[in-house]
Amino acid sequence: MALRAFLVLAVALFAAVSGPVARAQAVAPTSAPAYDPLKTFAPLTLPQPAGQIRTGAGTPGPAYWQNRADYRIDARLDPAAKLLSAEVVITYANNSPDALDALWLQLDQNIYRADSRGAALGGRPRHEFTDGYAIEAVQVEAGGRLVAADHLISDTRMRVALPQPLRSGGQLKLHVRYHYTVPATFGGRTAWTDTRLGQVFDIAQWYPRMAVYDDLRGWDTLPYIANEFYLEYGDFDYAITVPADMIVAGSGALTNPQEVLTPEQRARLEAARASDRTVMIRTPQEVTAAAARPPATGTRTWRFHMDRTRDVAFSASRAFVWDAARINLPDGKTALAQSVYPVESAGAPAWGRSTEYLKDAVEHFSARWFPYPWPNAINVAGPTSGMEYPGLVFDGIPDQGKELFWITAHEIGHTWFPMVVGFDERRDAWMDEGFNTFIDTYESDDFAGGVYGPKRDSEFAPDKGTPAEQMALLLADPAAPVILTRADAIREKYRHPVTYFKSAFGLTLLREDILGPERFDPAFRKFIADWAYKHPKPSDFFRAMESAGGEDLSWFWRGWYFNNWTHDLAVTAVKYVEGDPARGAEVTVANLGQLLLPATLRITYAGGRTRDIRVPIETWMQNASHVFAVTSGGPIVEANIDPDRRLPDRDRSNNTFKP
Repeated sequence: MALRAFLVLAVALFAAVSGPVARAQAVAPTSAPAYDPLKTFAPLTLPQPAGQIRTGAGTPGPAYWQNRADYRIDARLDPAAKLLSAEVVITYANNSPDALDALWLQLDQNIYRADSRGAALGGRPRHEFTDGYAIEAVQVEAGGRLVAADHLISDTRMRVALPQPLRSGGQLKLHVRYHYTVPATFGGRTAWTDTRLGQVFDIAQWYPRMAVYDDLRGWDTLPYIANEFYLEYGDFDYAITVPADMIVAGSGALTNPQEVLTPEQRARLEAARASDRTVMIRTPQEVTAAAARPPATGTRTWRFHMDRTRDVAFSASRAFVWDAARINLPDGKTALAQSVYPVESAGAPAWGRSTEYLKDAVEHFSARWFPYPWPNAINVAGPTSGMEYPGLVFDGIPDQGKELFWITAHEIGHTWFPMVVGFDERRDAWMDEGFNTFIDTYESDDFAGGVYGPKRDSEFAPDKGTPAEQMALLLADPAAPVILTRADAIREKYRHPVTYFKSAFGLTLLREDILGPERFDPAFRKFIADWAYKHPKPSDFFRAMESAGGEDLSWFWRGWYFNNWTHDLAVTAVKYVEGDPARGAEVTVANLGQLLLPATLRITYAGGRTRDIRVPIETWMQNASHVFAVTSGGPIVEANIDPDRRLPDRDRSNNTFKP
């Protein structure tokens, strides 16, 4: 997820600040207990066990299984009444070894009820509500006929009792008929708003969705109270009936363009499929032109199909400007980048460049990590500012320039996490948000030579220096939760700093300072490919990076993810051998913090020549202090640990020693 406040303040995690910066306030070394090697290097037991389902190498095992949910949805949007009504038919396949006597579904619209658990979260008052889902009928298809099914609604969940258990290897069709009122802008992740030439409806979390039944918990039925989604994969066919003058942008592929688009719009779309430059499908001038709409009154039905996805969303408006361009993917494949936005968002400084940003991000993410899997990637300017769904993202109507680039790259980056790699965001939002924040920092450097990079702001301490210095302040905060905290339990003050910033910073440390890109990148790509369209857990990631990266990282997982330990290295002495610089020197480095990270010790000699010495983790496996022998190089001007300020050292006043 990416709400507005947390994406504008994006994180860049590895470039050094150019020019002067404010130094983070030092924490006195005496404020932390003495370093204990046996604590850092103790055996680590990961939360999820390894076995035939999830292997010790962090891969899906030979016994891995996963249930499947395919959807057919017929929906009607009434813009005047702000009402969505629909029927969904879910074909549910039970691939588990268990017989299921009931099914659990997610009813996310119920979070907008006044009595919802989400309304009570954190004691924050909400003054606008809807009635949530009105479930009209729940039926199970059995023997060619529909049988009413008993069901129980509990907050944002619904339990459906089955007439007979669904056996292992079996499948059934579940029919649910329902309607609900679309929330106004207070909806946040799904909403409607007025624009100059018409309303924009961002419709998401709009149908009852299957809860996940997995090998670790059975039914995972955490209510929807703030954090996002954990969903099964399948294929979707859905139809949206709207007034004839509305444009609908939806996840997946539009399957009936001849019924809803003009011949000219269809021709322009074909031209865009062959163009690296943005092609206008519907210009600002055409928004109010009758000739730019199919000749009809009443309603039209837009039909979409999407394979191998865990969700779909759509947006509808009569006010949309529309443009598109080709996305070039690995192995010669292509997709189509599209943007729809109201006329007030048009123009080169603003949404006129959205498709360019979208195309560049998808191409770079695909080349670096894993190919984009769907035929379209769509950016929508509407009320739901900063939210991601498969193949379609919602961003802000007033966005432009660097802000629009950052939010576009971040939201479409969620394609990889959690749309392809199916993380459980309800429990482990740090995987979805942190992994995505990590990859989109590289996109900021890639785009147009880094004109919008680096992304480097942290909401925790944006005026306190480099990302590493900001991170040191977060680690020193005794109230900050550890990364491995249930997502809903993290207070708003720490949600972005921990879930986004610390998680992403940890991956940057792992790539840049611990494994190096030559080991990290193949291991990370393998993890993505191994778990594409599956459900990895934190332990699977930890094991995968150790196995494919070729390193025991238990000390890092314990210090960074299981704890908020602080990092503090100090140069405490420089002594010439027998008092003679020509005979070399002994440089003493002390470890004063419990968090370990590889470091660089830089020796600067008279005349300006420098020598870098690698300080590996093993330096501290038995001792809290180490003497480095430095061969003859002449008089030493200074010895500096972490000279490039890459690490979150809590007290930089002791990093440098000048003989």
